[in-house]
Amino acid sequence: MSKGLVTLVGGSGFIGRYAARVLVEQGWRVRVACRNVSTAIDARLAGPPGWVDVVQANIRNRDSLVRALDGADAVVNLVGILFEHGRQTFEGEHAEGAALVAEVAKEKGITRFVQISAIGADAGSKSPYARTKAAAEAAVREAIPEAVILRPSIVFGPEDQFFNRFANLARFAPFMPAIGGGKTKFQPVYAGDVAEAIAAAVDREDAAGKTYELGGPRTYSFNEIYDLVLKTIDRKRFKIPVPFFVMRPIAYITGAVWRFVPPFSWAFFGDPPVTGSQVEMLTADNVVAEGALTIKDLGVPQLESAEAIVPGYLWRFRPYGEFHKASEA
Repeated sequence: MSKGLVTLVGGSGFIGRYAARVLVEQGWRVRVACRNVSTAIDARLAGPPGWVDVVQANIRNRDSLVRALDGADAVVNLVGILFEHGRQTFEGEHAEGAALVAEVAKEKGITRFVQISAIGADAGSKSPYARTKAAAEAAVREAIPEAVILRPSIVFGPEDQFFNRFANLARFAPFMPAIGGGKTKFQPVYAGDVAEAIAAAVDREDAAGKTYELGGPRTYSFNEIYDLVLKTIDRKRFKIPVPFFVMRPIAYITGAVWRFVPPFSWAFFGDPPVTGSQVEMLTADNVVAEGALTIKDLGVPQLESAEAIVPGYLWRFRPYGEFHKASEA
């Protein structure tokens, strides 16, 4: 029997696809709410017929959210962007969007609410990404005090924009830019483990009103991330330290230019290489804070390491692909 219906707002994205599968496995019916239903093909396959539904909804459109949350027993807000483009701004997608989802959920009497935030969310941060993530947390908690806040570190998996981006850069660049000297620390967490944490946050009564920071089993410096990527794809590249004061103006200009790239040119230009907001985030470590509630407190004890998962999808960046024989270390 079904435990009930969970609406995943922004569920067609990277983490949502994993969350849908885990929730179905644990007995929940899932409704994936997304702007473009054609992007939710993977999510439709998360469970048997009748267990996963896909509906159109825009986090800036109240009426669409009312329809998406109709009859739901729980809501997970997964909407998030890494850079601004056109009408998609951090303020609109993170802060205002989360506030509207929580407001609609409150009106419908839904108290099982999970907000996906990020480690580093801080109202006083210089990074617009971090500031609006913090604003989203505050808005959700104000509307629904029982909401669970999940703050993952860098999330990795075959579709990620972290390891894949660095591996792709190494294919063409003669060196790897170690921003800030490459000393910033990360605690990458596997998307499948984040999905398990989401399901636990929906299911467990004792999680209500709490904030959890989600990190993987190991902490890496930026330089160590580069080392892992380069070893995995068997490419030798120099790491060149780039001070923050040098990278900041370049990144802010790049982000501003990319924000106004016409939509029809997006496929050609691709994602911006780096933005000012991302550089500001690199000035602080992206690891679980001491004393914070963690993913293990949600009952997810067995965490996947980057070394166990990343080689399974970065092989395509090796000089000769999957069957490339790696050099001797």
